[in-house]
Amino acid sequence: MQALVYTGPKTLKIQTCDDLQASGDDNLIRVDAVGICGSDMHAYLGHDDRRPAPLILGHEAAGLVQDGPMKGQRVTVNPLVTCGHCDFCREGRENICQSRQIISMPPRQGAFAQQLVMPTRNLVAVPDHVAIEHAALAEPLAVCWHAVRLGAQALFGPLDQARCLVQGGGAIGVGSALSLLAMGARDVTIAEPNTLRHGILNALGAFSVCDPEQVSGAFDLIIDCVGISHTRRAASALARSGGVIVHVGLGDSDAGLDTRRLTLQEITFIGTYTYTAQDFRDTAQGIFDGVFGPLDWIEQRPLTQGAAAFAQILAGQVAAPKLVLRPN
Repeated sequence: MQALVYTGPKTLKIQTCDDLQASGDDNLIRVDAVGICGSDMHAYLGHDDRRPAPLILGHEAAGLVQDGPMKGQRVTVNPLVTCGHCDFCREGRENICQSRQIISMPPRQGAFAQQLVMPTRNLVAVPDHVAIEHAALAEPLAVCWHAVRLGAQALFGPLDQARCLVQGGGAIGVGSALSLLAMGARDVTIAEPNTLRHGILNALGAFSVCDPEQVSGAFDLIIDCVGISHTRRAASALARSGGVIVHVGLGDSDAGLDTRRLTLQEITFIGTYTYTAQDFRDTAQGIFDGVFGPLDWIEQRPLTQGAAAFAQILAGQVAAPKLVLRPN
């Protein structure tokens, strides 16, 4: 099979790798669509010690099962492989299973390849009417769904009366804004510094879109989809007394959070990681039912153009919130 392999900082190469095989409860999947995630970018830059070179990155995948229990079915892939028997797994909080593995992180290779092997429990069948590139959005949208669900639960008042701010207009920001609307929010602002994206974000409708420097006022719920010191500092200042900050992005681990203000104003801060298995299933069903809209804010490229796509994202030359690669 052909794969896009991370071989060192800012270096990705198409290489021929051994074909994969499935056995037992595993399924051999022909990868038809796989999204580029912010965590892939961190690895590409050499900033993620969890993803050492050489490694096949990519974990937002969908395709056709060619061998295994689900042979012949189109599927979207939950990339989190968990133990299934620890306390967290039994409680339905598989995302914090201490034995969890995720594809694109050793010992599991990722999905920037023509093939992928995954257990049946990690797959959700995709109806025929759903485009496979839209099915590949189940993973990033599940991150958003999980974060918004936890944030809404922590609010003192109802979500439909909350003033909401989403920091970042990439895929996670867009997905969080769409998840807010799907759960009943009516007042949603997206703060995005890349003006190339403003046209796409405005076209989605139902949102206010602005540069982060233009954001003012107080917000009941803030979803930080960037996760850098600057956005944490801004969230600390913009959160209303008694409000909620949900931290999704993993941009850096520097300072920025004003813990004194959070304490004195009783502001809730929630760190969120990925999603539960139920969140993933609910998100996939939401895509199938159209609750996230037409999902026309993606751009597709062949896998062979993957290295160029990463370079263009890094240079800020991509307007689309999400780039999807097509390995087959």
